[in-house]
Parts: sequence; structure tokens; C-alpha cells
Amino acid sequence: MKFDIAIIGSGPGGYVAAIRASQLGKKVAVIEKADLGGVCLNWGCIPTKALLKSAQVFDYVNHAADYGISIKGHEADFDAMIKRSRGVAGGMSKGVEFLMKKNKITVIKGAGKLAGKGSVEVTSADGKKEKVEADHIILATGARPRELPNVKIDGKKIVGYHDAMVLPKKPESMVIIGSGAIGVEFAYFYSTIGTKVTIVEYMPRILPIEDEEISAELEKIYKKRGVNILTNASVEAVDTAGKSCKVQVKTAKGNEVIECDIVLSAAGIQTNLENLGLEEHGVKTDKGKVVVDDFYRTSVPGVYAIGDIVPGPALAHVASAEGIICVEAICGHHPEPLNYNNIPGCTYCIPEVASVGLTEAKAKELGYDIRVGKFPFSASGKASASGAKEGFVKVIFDKKYGEWLGAHFIGAGVTDMIAEAVVARKLETTGHEIITAVHPHPTMSEAVMEAVAKAYDECIHL
Repeated sequence: MKFDIAIIGSGPGGYVAAIRASQLGKKVAVIEKADLGGVCLNWGCIPTKALLKSAQVFDYVNHAADYGISIKGHEADFDAMIKRSRGVAGGMSKGVEFLMKKNKITVIKGAGKLAGKGSVEVTSADGKKEKVEADHIILATGARPRELPNVKIDGKKIVGYHDAMVLPKKPESMVIIGSGAIGVEFAYFYSTIGTKVTIVEYMPRILPIEDEEISAELEKIYKKRGVNILTNASVEAVDTAGKSCKVQVKTAKGNEVIECDIVLSAAGIQTNLENLGLEEHGVKTDKGKVVVDDFYRTSVPGVYAIGDIVPGPALAHVASAEGIICVEAICGHHPEPLNYNNIPGCTYCIPEVASVGLTEAKAKELGYDIRVGKFPFSASGKASASGAKEGFVKVIFDKKYGEWLGAHFIGAGVTDMIAEAVVARKLETTGHEIITAVHPHPTMSEAVMEAVAKAYDECIHL
């Protein structure tokens, strides 16, 4: 089989690259050993959001009286929530399958491996091997949960995020190792439906890559909801010999043992670089990542890499953008290199967290003289009417030139709101242009304009 472009991996990097290549007139093959759509669609971004929505609806029902509605006898049906989540993921995977057919992309089931210049060896589930030839080969194999050396995932008592989405029953108690996006999202889901949750975070605060005020706000909200949070702490060992797990946690105050039904290891990800033939064919790697240039060319002509396996944020939308840039460059277009300083990050716990650009601490560290504006959702009419007054919008501007350095949101629906800051930064929009751009009232998005106005001492509603 001969193609213009062969892509190993069908996640949000691989399948998007395939579609763009087809749009540009290329004959394309996608090689996938599991389900179309990759981890994001089948076991990450999409099904977790379905679970979180179920938990949010249950949360609404629990507080229905706050909205003047009386509901009695309700309960969380854990099995139905899991079933709905899998159904959503299954539907999206079928959607990617439809897009492959629509764009005349050949899907080859099996594990792909570099087999020489312009050649990929594909091994199917039954061990059968076949060769696929292509002028250009794109590696988009993604990542998997990182396993801590002293906390081995067994899929039963100690689980990764795959297992956490399909547990056979709701655990009464859970310890979550790590408080990045995966950790705090599962903490919200399980604590909302009645599981006693403890988060153990090695760093001094949860969501450690976010702005310090965002981390502090989420920690305050989570503790108020009954989530136990241990920062500056580490899990030393887990004893699974008995009926429950005994988790040995080292804290600043000393050691303690926490008993729970399930331990969720959410301590980051590890790239899938094994069995790709990288070393045999001279593809350079560094610190577990494939070395690429601005257009995702590796050290071997005709071989490219995108997504979680290259340096940069391991995010679905980043992989998609990289895939498009990579393919357009292959096809002789002149795409603009991706600006990794303007990548939005989103965490879909409740309240949601979204950010782009520099934190306040980082801006100061880099020597900027800054303006900071904050607007709390407690002062927003829409937030009050919606019963979603938690959180705030925080913006950071450079005093000298007015550059929008960073935006950090926590609150209801902020993962949808962050795009305003991303686009504004892309267009080098000034603070005064945001202030004078009329925002609709009443909306949550007004808070962005109000926060910017606060940075310039022009805020009306504070």
C-alpha cells in the first residue's frame, strides 16, 4: 500500500492531521491499534466531561431548593453515569470513523513501527504483519498515565484514569495522587456523588501550574465541599493486602496512614515512544520527547512527530494545531509556527479553571511592571441569577506597552470564556480596546471586561 502521508495514531493530533492532508489533496492512511480518536476521545477529554456533567446535574438536584424547586427521593445512579459516559465516547468515535470515510482516508488497524525510509510495518492484533509505504510519516502516538515506582497500578485497588472511568461500583473512599487537571476533575466527580476523597499533592498547592490565587480559591472551595487536601505531601507506599488500601502519606507534620477503597494515580503522563523503531532509524529523542523543529520535522527526513510525544503542553488542542501546521508545511504551504506562549489550559472541575499566558508570579519574575485586575463573580448579575457566584476573573497587563500578559479564570463556564483572551492576545489587543468593546449584559463574560477595567482603574461594578 502506497500513500503520500501515513500517520501512526488517530488521536486529536493524528486524525486532524489526516483530515487536513486529505483536504489538501493527499492520499492518506491512519494506522491505529486501538479505537479511533485516541485516548482523548475514548478515555480522556470527552468521557470525563460526560462524567463531570452527570455530577454537576446531581449537584444541581441536591441544591434544587436554592432555586425554588422541591425534589425528593433522588440518588446518583453510578452505573448509569458510567454507561452514559461510555455512550458519549462511543458516539464520538463513530463520528471520527465517519470523517475518515468522508475524507477518503484509509484506516489500517494495528501497531505501526518505522521500517526504513518511507516504510511502516503494521502488526495487527493477530500478529500478522504488513508494510505501508508513504512519502511522509507522522508519529502521533500520544501518552499514557505515568506510573509511580512505589505505587504500581493493578487496575483494581490502585487505578489510573482509564480504570477510574469504568469502576464496577462507586467507592466509599478514594485517595487521589496528584492535583493536576486529571486529579481535581476526578476529585469533583467522586466527591459530588458521595465518595470521601483525599487529594495528596507533592507541591505546595493544588493545580500547581496555575496562578497562585486560582489554586488558593479552588482549594478553599474543595475543602468547603468536604474534600481532604494534603499538600507538600507524598505517597510513600500503598498496602493492598487487606480488604481496603492503606496509604502511607508523608507530610510536613509527619507520617499518616489513610484507609480507602481505591487509590487513583493521577501523577502525570508518559509518552508512548516504545516499539516505534526510533533508535533503529536515527530519530533523535531528548528527555522522553521526540526532537522536532517548528514544523515538526524530526532528525530523519520524511519523518515527523506531533502531540504529546514532542515538547510543549500535552493538550488535545495543541496536538490538533501541530498536526495542521505539520501537514500544511509538508504540502508546500507556509504556516505560521505555533506560539506556545498563547496556549489556553482548561480544567473542567466545578468551578472550572481556565488560563492563558503568564501567571502574576512569572510576570514579576521576568521583570515586567504589571497592572493586575480582578473581578469576582459575586459582583456579577448573571452569576448571582445562576447561583454560580464562586470564583473570579484575573487579568495581567504590562504597564509600559499595554501587552496582555496573562488571564486566569475560575468560575462557571470559564473554559468557554478564555477564548476571548486567547484571540485578544493573538491580535495584540490593548486593555482599552477590551474595555470599550461592548460586552452583553447580563453575562458571565462581562467579568472579563470588568477585570480589565479594574486593571486600569475604570471598573464600574466594584
